[in-house]
Amino acid sequence: MTMKLDEYASYDAIGLAELVRKRELSTQELADTARRAIAAVNPRLNAVIAPVDPTGADAPPAAAPFAGVPFLIKDLVMHARGVPCDMGSRLVAGAFVSPVDTELMARYRRAGLITLGRTNTPEMGFCSTTEPLLYGPTRNPWDITLSPGGSSGGSAAAVAAGMVPVAHGNDGGGSIRIPAAACGLVGLKPTRGRTPVGPETGMPLHDLGIEFALTRTVRDCAALLDAVEGPAPGDRFAIARPAQPYREAANAAPRPLRIAFHCDAGPGRSVDAECIAAVEATARQCESLGHHVEPAQPLYDRNLFDVATLRYWTSFLAGGVSALAGLAGRTPSADTLEACVLASVQHGLALRAVDMEEADVFANLVCRAVAPFFERYDVLLTPSTAMARLPLGTLNCNDASLGVDGWMRKVFGYAPFTALYNMTGQPAISLPLASTREGTPIGAQFVGRYGDEATLLQLAHQFEQAQPWAQRRPAVHVSNPAQ
Repeated sequence: MTMKLDEYASYDAIGLAELVRKRELSTQELADTARRAIAAVNPRLNAVIAPVDPTGADAPPAAAPFAGVPFLIKDLVMHARGVPCDMGSRLVAGAFVSPVDTELMARYRRAGLITLGRTNTPEMGFCSTTEPLLYGPTRNPWDITLSPGGSSGGSAAAVAAGMVPVAHGNDGGGSIRIPAAACGLVGLKPTRGRTPVGPETGMPLHDLGIEFALTRTVRDCAALLDAVEGPAPGDRFAIARPAQPYREAANAAPRPLRIAFHCDAGPGRSVDAECIAAVEATARQCESLGHHVEPAQPLYDRNLFDVATLRYWTSFLAGGVSALAGLAGRTPSADTLEACVLASVQHGLALRAVDMEEADVFANLVCRAVAPFFERYDVLLTPSTAMARLPLGTLNCNDASLGVDGWMRKVFGYAPFTALYNMTGQPAISLPLASTREGTPIGAQFVGRYGDEATLLQLAHQFEQAQPWAQRRPAVHVSNPAQ
């Protein structure tokens, strides 16, 4: 069977798996269709940097929930056996091929997903856009002059353009939610400890980092979380498992929720009027759906948060780059690292042990200050980003004039609402609930209580029913005959 690309792109991952299960489409036919989809639009977007040839070991279990569904993996953190991982960096390019699957990759395979390629990412994931020197910029399928966000921008652009229905991503400061907002997708950052991050690391980015994916539909998001959640042997800690499968929970209407909202990006940071209007409209819709909504925000010491974040990011970069330099036999320098990454590494190398002890103290103070807010409210609504549209080139990681402080201000100035919840470890989701005057997506972030992805997925499903978004098509899409 030869499947037309517009028909292929009309299905989400669960829908495609159902076709395979009913034998209306073979796994091979589906993979071939996905490759045609990638070939049709990737030259304009640069989302997929390299193909991955499935091996015999990739044959999906017959009962797998996503049996035969095409999949892409972000070129950072998660590793697949026999597949290179360049991490968006000239320092590492061509030097690392993983001999084994990480735990999450193994779970994706068991879920039936068929990996067909690697997606672009900024160098070491340390940017809110996806424009590495190594592979060049990924373009947003809604407007190719715009960024798709980062650091999971390659995965987001690929899913939004219809190349695949779901792709891997990770999130250390908003790296799933930011590109989901820019590309009009569902982007869930699960609770810390919900998905496995090992075995190569136990606390990625000092426990700020979490692994998951980007999807077009809520049911794909919920079902995929069902497939990969839970601790792995050797994990440093385990959190409470869900009371029922997330896909079942998502289908239930949420109880009337107490929802707070705010658009305060902090001192010296502005928020686009369109992002504010989107949150205000979403708040009104929450009320129309039966929820209690009021303006409120958690109070915490932003300076302590900024100091701890800077130390966590730069020390983690310094340690990772030092190890990777030894593996690759290369020296960290302006020839191998972009200027802002190099400055961050140098900052991290200069930190003392007591600086990191202080960072832990500061992070604890922030978390203790935020936690009581979520005893009063079930959910917090904010913008996903402070800018509705980010032109390519706005965040230049190779601008040596910025230094580490200037770079942090620029990166977190674009997305000042997401990183707090990496520090607290709470689940947060970006939903495509508004658009700019030009028709490009604007994301709304919902933050839940620790461990309560179920409520976020229920609320997301409620919004998806009220204003469906999965069939919206960007300008660059596999269903566009002009491609």
